[in-house]
Amino acid sequence: MPTVPISGSERFASQPPPIAPGQSRIGKVGLHIVGEDAIDGLDPLTYEVVRHRLAAITEEMGDAIKRMSGSVVVTDCNDFGAAIMDEAGDTVQVGLYNMQLAASLDMAAKWTLANRSTTPGIEPGDMFLCNDPWVGGGLHQNDVTILAPLFHDGELFAWTGAVAHQVDLGGVSPGSWSVDGMDVFWESIPVPPVKLVEGGELRPDIEDLYLRRSRVPKLVALDLRAKIGANNVAHDRLTALITKYGPTTVKAVMKRMMNDAEARVRAKLADLPDGTWGAVAHQDGGRAGDRDIHKIVLNMTKTADKLIFDFTGTDPQVDGIINCTLAGLRGGIMPILLTMLCPDIPWAPGGIYRAVEVISEPGTINNCTFPAGVGKASVGSAWATQNAVSETVASMLATHPVHSKQLMSVCCGSWDLTILAGVDQRGSGFVTMLCDAMAGGLGAKVDGDGVDTGGENCIPMGRVADVEINEFSFPILYLWRREEADSGGAGRYRGGVGASSCFVPHDSPVGDVHLVISAPGKAVPQAPGLSGGYPAATQYDVLVRNSSVRDQLASGVLPTSLEDMGGELQTVPPHLETELGTADVYYTHWQGGGGMGDPFLRQPELVAADVRNRKVSHRAAIEIYGVVLDAHGEVDPAETTRHRSAARAARAGLPIAASK
Repeated sequence: MPTVPISGSERFASQPPPIAPGQSRIGKVGLHIVGEDAIDGLDPLTYEVVRHRLAAITEEMGDAIKRMSGSVVVTDCNDFGAAIMDEAGDTVQVGLYNMQLAASLDMAAKWTLANRSTTPGIEPGDMFLCNDPWVGGGLHQNDVTILAPLFHDGELFAWTGAVAHQVDLGGVSPGSWSVDGMDVFWESIPVPPVKLVEGGELRPDIEDLYLRRSRVPKLVALDLRAKIGANNVAHDRLTALITKYGPTTVKAVMKRMMNDAEARVRAKLADLPDGTWGAVAHQDGGRAGDRDIHKIVLNMTKTADKLIFDFTGTDPQVDGIINCTLAGLRGGIMPILLTMLCPDIPWAPGGIYRAVEVISEPGTINNCTFPAGVGKASVGSAWATQNAVSETVASMLATHPVHSKQLMSVCCGSWDLTILAGVDQRGSGFVTMLCDAMAGGLGAKVDGDGVDTGGENCIPMGRVADVEINEFSFPILYLWRREEADSGGAGRYRGGVGASSCFVPHDSPVGDVHLVISAPGKAVPQAPGLSGGYPAATQYDVLVRNSSVRDQLASGVLPTSLEDMGGELQTVPPHLETELGTADVYYTHWQGGGGMGDPFLRQPELVAADVRNRKVSHRAAIEIYGVVLDAHGEVDPAETTRHRSAARAARAGLPIAASK
């Protein structure tokens, strides 16, 4: 059935107007402001010292979250974000963690300031919890933000924000990802900003309300305290900084950081030729049983010193879980701008956003309206939006002889979502998101291969948990986790390869493990190449039912391929929820990065090395790269030249003889 509009929900999607220059109060909240003279009067040394201290504080926030959390998703995989904002909610500094999450913290801070400043009020020692994707602060309900206003002498001086992915907040399915979901009412409850900490004291009524719906409330409660602690650390450090340098100087540095970021990104844009670059990204299936392909259309225009991202033509929102709100759309843009366009510019999104305009129609899959399903938003339409943005920004940078060194082809094109739930080896209930896909392949560059299993470009500090940590924490036994040949896009420069994991349930007192799978990119490659480079391989998942693996292990044999395992091999569709029995095996193979340039231009010796290192198969060497290897794995130069010439002629529709 089509999504029924809900009157009144638009209040949570409406962004407040920006604070006027010189405005010193909103509701009951006085704002700490500085004039342009204070910004202009900063001496360079003080500016650099304070600027670097602010960056260091965001890193300390990240360390605090990791030290206090008990979730492998946070402690070992760094799926969280942290940021410092000014009094108006504009982002001054983000950390090197999940930048998709940090990209919308400003939305939540501004909404809170506009809607909570009078009742219940914003006071010193307060913190607000928010997981409403329409308000901001995260891309889906599992992204839970704690916003903390910092006051100085009775005036709101700044905001800090800590956000992390929570493994379960209720909803129909474990992990809060219901692959059968039609709309948001199948998912966990979106909570607009609510005062969780009041005057420095945690409110147990609000905490109980928040934790009651989770299948793992103790773990979620620990993460909650980790984010509160991170904000406390930030406030201690910021207060010490204000004490040392004075509030006017610190605030002037914050404002200048955003001004400098704006000026430098505009200067870089002005140095690039004007033009429009287009890309189309896809999602195969909005929910279980959906066989349609849903597209995100982007035309990015660079005019003078401004970037316009125009998503006109994007498909309407769908019944399912893949839609994302405006927060998700912004989460698809900002990580690419930071890592590809601004690696040499301070990461102050509040300034960078000033050079960006977004055109998007509400009601589309990457700017959906309530109550569209958004349970998979972060790795659904937000991730696909990021792919399209990556392709267009890279194409723009490719026109410049210097700035082209910063580009990459699209990195790991989709997130391989695997949720495990049940009873662990210690007899306790568990839910977790397997983060092995954090080791995705990075896209190829204009002068080199992509990094094999190098990570995700939206999470610079992302990590993959050790196999031993996952086996210790959850009732599974790995048969392997390894890089996979041909998973990176072919090209003159090869995309980084992805990898696979293969495991069985192990040591759970109830035997079976519940499995939720949502992995797109099976019908259409999601990590395209550039300049003739090939896309990365598609996502591939397999269930082996009633395997002989346990008998083989008991006899001292370790299976090394799916064909070795016996049983029935079932190719997994993009969405599936099922039980993984004790005799069953799950294999998941995630994506690499796109290639760069024609594969026939790759040096044959590099192809031979890739074959030796199991990055490229013998078949791909000859069929895709046109490289002929002898019986010893060495390049046959004459046969390679002949084969490539013939293949080029065939490409052009010419007789083979024409290639001589």
